[in-house]
Amino acid sequence: MTTANWRVWALLGHATLTQLITFVLRPATTYRALELGVPASWLGVLAGSFAVVPLVLALPAGHIVDRLGERRIMLAGSLLMCAAGTLLLVLGHTVPGLVAGSVVLGTAHLGAIVGQQALVANSTSAGRMDSAFGYYTFAASLGQAAGPLLIVAFGGTRAIPDTAPIFQGGIAIAVVLFALTFAIEGTEAAAGPAPAENVGVRSLLRLPGLPGALLTACTVLAAVDISLVYLPALGAERGIAASLIGALLVLRAASSMVSRFFLGRLSDLLGRRRLLGLSIVAAAAGLAAAAAPVPVWLLLIAVAVAGFGLGVGQPLTMSWLAESAPPGARGRAMSLRLTGNRAGQVVIPGAVGLVAAGVGAAGVLWVTAAGLALTGALTRNLPVDRRPGD
Repeated sequence: MTTANWRVWALLGHATLTQLITFVLRPATTYRALELGVPASWLGVLAGSFAVVPLVLALPAGHIVDRLGERRIMLAGSLLMCAAGTLLLVLGHTVPGLVAGSVVLGTAHLGAIVGQQALVANSTSAGRMDSAFGYYTFAASLGQAAGPLLIVAFGGTRAIPDTAPIFQGGIAIAVVLFALTFAIEGTEAAAGPAPAENVGVRSLLRLPGLPGALLTACTVLAAVDISLVYLPALGAERGIAASLIGALLVLRAASSMVSRFFLGRLSDLLGRRRLLGLSIVAAAAGLAAAAAPVPVWLLLIAVAVAGFGLGVGQPLTMSWLAESAPPGARGRAMSLRLTGNRAGQVVIPGAVGLVAAGVGAAGVLWVTAAGLALTGALTRNLPVDRRPGD
């Protein structure tokens, strides 16, 4: 294996382990809170503490990446992953300790992923952005899928698992993540003074297509979150077995991974703007069909289509932002996208729930599908695809 290939695999491994640790420690934190008898109304506060720091520090983190290089902030994020697991293990017997551990975990996750995304953007040629971000998000999805499995491996199969071994396992994996960071080399452009030092948020938002790409990214991510919450609610309302709902959620995630793996080929075949529009419309159609009273076989097809479409939006908007932003400002562009995503995750689900109040889980999914369809239509206003040599 060549040095270049090893660095690519190291980056993909870093992305996988980052998400794996996050998707192990976050559910374990909830289980520990349940062990402590924390009221259900406070679980939302605990979950929200993970996103507080990223919402505030995402843009400064992007600026740090552009000035100091990607690997330094990835090292900091990896070290904070170790600290988060340690805090949860040592202080997790109290609610303040759980909140502190969750805040540190959110900060660690921010540093790791902003550095990873900037590294992909800075080290990939324009014609390869879609494939690169497709593989990157595929690796991240793999970690998200593996995380819950490790909860069973570390904590057992009880309704509320033993959380201490889960925290210990998370720390061990975080140490591996920290060590792996030393195999990653930052790009020269990011390691030196940023040539786009004066590029601020306003300048980035004036770039052609960037506001539309940000809107698309946060809408698609919010739709993923809504599907994770309201598909189980739909099953409860209609008496669908929990095992089938679990299978549907796995199918949705697997379909997203497939679309991300083949993203480069699909983009070459259809063009980025057309692929983005079609994928979002397909996701809307899939969610709308899943919310309807349909047979199980059609429900499976609908969720698979929705998952395939939802998997395209995030990596494709990443590559669009990476190509739109000038060299030396791509860390800020990635962090701006992350800020929009976090804001969308807070605002959109609540707004959809209010609009669809009184019509049940199906109504929420239908409203979400309508929002996706509108977003898909708006992609026609994005700039025409840029090709190598244009």
